[in-house]
Amino acid sequence: MNVVRQHPPRTRTFDDRPLLVLWETTKACALACAHCRADAQPMPGPDDLTTHEGYELIDSLAAIGAPRPILILTGGDCLARPDLVELVSYARAARLPVALAPSVTPRLTAATMSEMHRLGARTASVSLDGASPRSHDTLRGVPGHFDETIHKIALLKECGFTVQVNTTVTGDNIDELARVAAVLYRNGVDIWEVFFLISTGRGTDVAATSPAQNEDVCHFLVDASRYGMTVRTVEAPFFRRVALERREAGDVATEVAFDVGEHYLSLRDELIDELGAPHSPMRAPSAATRDGKGVIFVSNAGDVYPSGFLPMRLGNVKQRALVDIYRDDPVLRSIRSASFAGACGSCTYADLCGGSRARAYAATGDALAEDPGCLLVEESLGASTSVAVGPRSMTG
Repeated sequence: MNVVRQHPPRTRTFDDRPLLVLWETTKACALACAHCRADAQPMPGPDDLTTHEGYELIDSLAAIGAPRPILILTGGDCLARPDLVELVSYARAARLPVALAPSVTPRLTAATMSEMHRLGARTASVSLDGASPRSHDTLRGVPGHFDETIHKIALLKECGFTVQVNTTVTGDNIDELARVAAVLYRNGVDIWEVFFLISTGRGTDVAATSPAQNEDVCHFLVDASRYGMTVRTVEAPFFRRVALERREAGDVATEVAFDVGEHYLSLRDELIDELGAPHSPMRAPSAATRDGKGVIFVSNAGDVYPSGFLPMRLGNVKQRALVDIYRDDPVLRSIRSASFAGACGSCTYADLCGGSRARAYAATGDALAEDPGCLLVEESLGASTSVAVGPRSMTG
């Protein structure tokens, strides 16, 4: 079945300010996760930004004015920063929204997180990469970590946080995603952020998913968003295209309207077996962000990158204000204007999606190249005319 649709409208450009600023406050972390982007280490390093330099970063973001970016304090483990209370307090005084991304370690206590909530942090995220101790603990490298993560989710809820759970999709855990979704639903998780693996850091040794698998997972995530959880993706902006197509298809069965595969059908059926039929409207945000468009990353040492998964250094906040780097860098300007090469450049969804710039860079060394993780790119290889698959279309 072909779904008739209009050309996706031009979305917010994010030219003058990012929506999200991720600050890797330290590389220190007690875990040794197999897919760690940060190559975390046991102790803080001497090159971590100082408290005063952290204040200057906060000041530069607050000076942008409303709407101010959301500052996400991550790592490593942000709770390994001895000055975290001071940083969160300073951000609150500057009227800068703060979210926390701590690791599940003994540092994550009710006393600490209650204090963070009192100081104004309202969202906290933890990671869960499997539906059982066998899969999650293997990836995280800590026996008992699955059970501890479930306990910490409850702790964060009790402290009043909006709780986000991050899950990295790999070739090893793709078949568990329905069970992961069920675990999150039963534990009252508010947001599920699903990371599609990029070969960087320790992640080079973990099996990534194929374009066809990515497409199936995106369709499954649309289904998962109909159980009351907001579902977002990282390094899979084509999820927004899939969500749009599903909205336009309406009540038509997914396997009728789309060329979905066995992974989708299996995950969908298992999710229904676990939780019953979907019972809520789709909760899949459509803000057209991507690496360098609405998102910017600051390393522990102050180096600026389009994202934590795109190792293309743009400058350092100790030498230049973050917002100036974000606004003026020519590659980021091209990313925000959807000036891409290959299939991504000619795609109908270049603005809404735009492909993962990190995956393009990992594959080709060019942040503006086409994203090899997208099914539309794979289908367009070798084609010189319009490509149409179900309700999807691309020229190039």
